[in-house]
Amino acid sequence: MKTDLDRLLVDYFRPEPPAAGLARRVLKEAVAAGGDAEDLMGRLAVAATPRGISLIRPGRQARVETAAGRRLVDRARGELHEYLLGQRAFFSVPVDLSAAPEFQAKVLRAAGAIPFGQARPYAWVAQRIGHPRAVRAVGTALGKNPVPLIVPCHRVLKSDGGVGGYIFGTGVKRRLLGLERVTPVLEGCTSTHIVCRLGCPQLRRAKSSNRVVFASVEDARSVGYRPCRVCRPSQAA
Repeated sequence: MKTDLDRLLVDYFRPEPPAAGLARRVLKEAVAAGGDAEDLMGRLAVAATPRGISLIRPGRQARVETAAGRRLVDRARGELHEYLLGQRAFFSVPVDLSAAPEFQAKVLRAAGAIPFGQARPYAWVAQRIGHPRAVRAVGTALGKNPVPLIVPCHRVLKSDGGVGGYIFGTGVKRRLLGLERVTPVLEGCTSTHIVCRLGCPQLRRAKSSNRVVFASVEDARSVGYRPCRVCRPSQAA
């Protein structure tokens, strides 16, 4: 049975859906094709090694030879679809950057540390990897990101606030940033009093009427919610 506090939380902090059609527009620009989300995802090619996702590019999906590779690709495509529909705030599928040069791998790992819904300048990435003067090289490395979307190079902007370049175009980059601004990061369930990152499989069991958005894990704890042991939102924060 819901407590008065739970009802108050649900009434005032119910998740809001992303702007209508935003995910479809992102996909449409990314692959330069029409159709609904399912059709458009069919035109985004994903490749995998036994270690993880190794490539994401516009194009038709190539055949994946191994069962393990097919599982990884299917998992990535499912998570990408949820992300672009505003139903996921993190990726759990592993990524394989072993083919990237050492410098680029450091840059991509730094970009991956930028929280969902936030952005950092190229100079921040350069500073983080220990090469503060290599801003231009950082931009080049991000421009050749083999796994965009999952490794969020779209969260890196110019120091003057400009969008900067992006493999799918600056329009897509703006839309991705906009999508993340309206997608909640943390949701709790009033029946279990557990807070999860959006996209956690544990959260799928919760009815929409039982979901509530939290700004932080600390806020959730303050009203009696505990972090999920599956998606571990405390570690992500």
